[in-house]
Amino acid sequence: MASTAQAATTQRSVRVTLWILLIVYIFNFIDRQIVNILAEPIRRDLGLSDTQIGLMTGLAFALFYTVLGLPIARYSDRPTTNRPRLIGIALATWSAMTALCGLAQNFIQLLIARIGVGVGEAGCTPPAHSLIADMVEPKRRSSALAFYALGIPIGTVLGLVIGGTLADLVGWREAFVIVGVPGILMALVVVFFLKDPRTSGMMQSASSSSHTEQMPFWEAIRSVMSSKAFVLLVVAGSSASFLAYGKTTWTTIFFQRTHELTPGETGLWFGIINGVAGILGTFLGGYLADRFGAENRRHVLTAPAIGMALAVPFAFFAYQANNWMFALFLLFLPTLFNSFYYGPTYSAAQGLVPLRTRAIASATILFFQNLIGLGLGPLFFGMLSDLLYPAYGEESVRYVLYGAAFLGFIPAFFFWRCSLRLNEELDKADN
Repeated sequence: MASTAQAATTQRSVRVTLWILLIVYIFNFIDRQIVNILAEPIRRDLGLSDTQIGLMTGLAFALFYTVLGLPIARYSDRPTTNRPRLIGIALATWSAMTALCGLAQNFIQLLIARIGVGVGEAGCTPPAHSLIADMVEPKRRSSALAFYALGIPIGTVLGLVIGGTLADLVGWREAFVIVGVPGILMALVVVFFLKDPRTSGMMQSASSSSHTEQMPFWEAIRSVMSSKAFVLLVVAGSSASFLAYGKTTWTTIFFQRTHELTPGETGLWFGIINGVAGILGTFLGGYLADRFGAENRRHVLTAPAIGMALAVPFAFFAYQANNWMFALFLLFLPTLFNSFYYGPTYSAAQGLVPLRTRAIASATILFFQNLIGLGLGPLFFGMLSDLLYPAYGEESVRYVLYGAAFLGFIPAFFFWRCSLRLNEELDKADN
């Protein structure tokens, strides 16, 4: 009876932890994505080029986010680190810097504020992944990480809808301030209600062999990168992220320029389509990985590989459509398919590396995903748009997105290649 009661208490603690981390990740993506829906009014107000928009929405945030991600993950992997406190401090920091974006009077000031958001958000996902991996048994880890990853589509849709609506009602500056303040209050909830399993007795039995010494940094890097499957996973995730961030930023601008929607209209309709499809895709990706990966571990990545390939034609025809409602309708399926990869990717990564390098493994993937994806995706597409502008005018974004749609075959290929190695490598490490 005592054992049953303890198990029930542990399960409740796991659920509470997952829900709190989900809410934190929702705040993470609200503050990260709101700049996309506000980019067009910011461009008009501050007189920015598309390249500057790409720099502001991508590289300025991603450079510091990625550079700081590894040392923060390193700190998170220390047995004495209080990971919930680390996440709370990070949340308060990025929320405050989001609010400061609304006070920017020029491009440089806005760039510095966005850098501050990136600095804060660097302290979120590596310790969160490490917490989840410590508390959830391996056979349910894909679903647990996919649940956490629901913060991406939920936060994105809320950022687009709330940001666009506030931009129409009160302006882009006020939108940043209104969105940033609640995260500071949520940080207090994280610090006082979230418990670290290292000290609360909630470590899974497979992870219970706690280590008193931390693996040296370069040894940890060599350890995670020694797995060929992990390297392929990094390439697949980075290319998927490059397209996802680039397309999200410029699709919101595409609807405002080509289809002449307001920020509020774009945020509402694109946000709903993007959010619902992303939620369903993220959930299905985790479910399919657990369901079919239990029978054959290579199938953990089968859905992401197939999904990325299936998304290509639907995305192309969506950007070709001249009716904005039809374009939104067509975008639902590629968004759904492209969202399959998150849970399976990070679940596979956590199983491919030793216990003491789990946060480093997540941070390594995040480093490449965000430097290449978030950092270079919006910037690269913005530079292409500026190059095409003399020939196509306001339609330059449409032609950039045509090319982005067909690039979806690249992550599909690498997810497939990685899946071929999973039976050999997955779960060899201590998990």
